[in-house]
Amino acid sequence: MVDIPKNKKLVLFDGVCNLCNSSVQFIIRNDKNNIFLFAPLQGKTGKDVISEFNIDTRLTDSILLYSLKDDISTKSTAALKIAKQLKFPVNLLVIFMVIPKFLRNWIYDLIARKRYKWFGKQNECMVPSTDLKAKFLE
Repeated sequence: MVDIPKNKKLVLFDGVCNLCNSSVQFIIRNDKNNIFLFAPLQGKTGKDVISEFNIDTRLTDSILLYSLKDDISTKSTAALKIAKQLKFPVNLLVIFMVIPKFLRNWIYDLIARKRYKWFGKQNECMVPSTDLKAKFLE
């Protein structure tokens, strides 16, 4: 079991994806209650969560949201649950939860498949600055 404080949520992201890294920076700037921790899917914590929840990375390879209370959320559900916790007006995106999951995930998967082509890719995972290091797990 991945060990995080009860009041925190862990965002697991594709550490080499430019879109994912930009999204992490956006979440950090808008995390109104300082509840999010982060870990790249390629790191030890990411691999532990993937293993613990038996996640097929061929089907979900860009974002996961883990919390002790809610377990694991993937794809559009993870993105919208994250948005719900952010500052206004970003938190209003949660309204898209009314859209059926299969449709939300179809759009999400389209973006996820094209993310490297549209936004680029890094050769290695992002290294957080010293002031943000406490928010990142290996």
